[in-house]
Amino acid sequence: MSNVNIYTDGSSRGNPGPGGYGVILEFQGKRKELSQGFRRTTNNRMELLAVIVGLEHLTTNKYLVCIQSDSKYVIDSITKGWVFDWQKKNFKGKKNEDLWRRYLAIHAKFKLQFTWLKGHAGHPENERCDELAVSAALSNELLVDENFESQEE
Repeated sequence: MSNVNIYTDGSSRGNPGPGGYGVILEFQGKRKELSQGFRRTTNNRMELLAVIVGLEHLTTNKYLVCIQSDSKYVIDSITKGWVFDWQKKNFKGKKNEDLWRRYLAIHAKFKLQFTWLKGHAGHPENERCDELAVSAALSNELLVDENFESQEE
């Protein structure tokens, strides 16, 4: 049985600062790259958004989805069940509630497996996702991370 592989990374040039995410989707020999930049955000937001965007681009839930990320924040929050505890407590005092709610709205549709990758350790897909995220953060086509920026005001 084939798996869908999703590789992700996030970047922020300053924390907060301009940021971006990079995603690689792989399935049955086909590969798609996704990225987007934001004018003001955080690294953790971009790491989490990369996972969400990867899942939102899937058109089937028939296969195991293997998500690989160098973000301990994302991987541990999910695999150790923290996010589900935060949800029970209505995310009281937790950052990135909007993105965690967006993740929770989609995660149950898939059979997911998460793997943490050591960042900047030569893993080809992780390095490529980093390039995509940094390039997106430095681009001239930055979106507004409205939930983040509205909380800063």
